[in-house]
Amino acid sequence: MATDYAQLTQNLLRFYDFANKVVLFVGAGSKQLLDDSAGAKKRIAIDQDVAALKELAANVAAKGMQDSVEVVGGRFEDVAQSGDVVYFEFCLHEMANPRKALAHAKKLAPDIVVFDHSPESEWIFYGAEEDKVLRSRHIMEQFGVRRCEKFHTEQRFANYGELLAKVGPQGPLAIERIRRFSGAMNIVIPMDYELNLL
Repeated sequence: MATDYAQLTQNLLRFYDFANKVVLFVGAGSKQLLDDSAGAKKRIAIDQDVAALKELAANVAAKGMQDSVEVVGGRFEDVAQSGDVVYFEFCLHEMANPRKALAHAKKLAPDIVVFDHSPESEWIFYGAEEDKVLRSRHIMEQFGVRRCEKFHTEQRFANYGELLAKVGPQGPLAIERIRRFSGAMNIVIPMDYELNLL
C-alpha cells in the first residue's frame, strides 16, 4: 500500500460531519476515502473515469446500496443535482478549470469540502503537480476558506518499479524527478495534504 488510506479516511470524518447529508462526491472513481462509515444519507458519485465508475457501480450493486449511492459519469460542471455538501477527493487540482468547478459547486450545495495535496508536499514535487496544486489553493482562498486542517503522511513503495508505476502516468518530468530512487528499495516519500471547508 502506497499510503495509509484508513488514516486519511479518519482525518476526513473528523474534519466534517457527513451524517444524514446528501453528498455530491467528485472524483469518486478513485480509491474512496468517503466510505459507508460516514453515515451519509446519499452519495452521488461523480467521475469522468468510465472504467473506475463501472467498478464502483458493480461494488454498489454487490452491496445492495443502490438506494444510497447514485453513480454519475461525466464532467462535474454538467451535474445538476443539488445536495448538502460537494466533496472533492484529491481531484480539484487536476480539473481543467478549478474556479469554474467551485463556482458550480456553490450553486449545488451550501458546503464544499476539498481534500487534496498541500502545495508544499514533497510527494507533489515528485508527481510534477506542484503548479496545479498551488493554483487550486489560490482559487480556494479567493472563494473563502472557512476552515483548513493540514496533515502529514508518507507514500511507501517496496521498490523503484512500484514508484514508477504510480508516478509514470504523470509524464516525463515526474519520471525524471524520481530517477534518483532508481534501484532503491523500501522508498519513503513524505506527503502533506489538507482538508478545506469553503
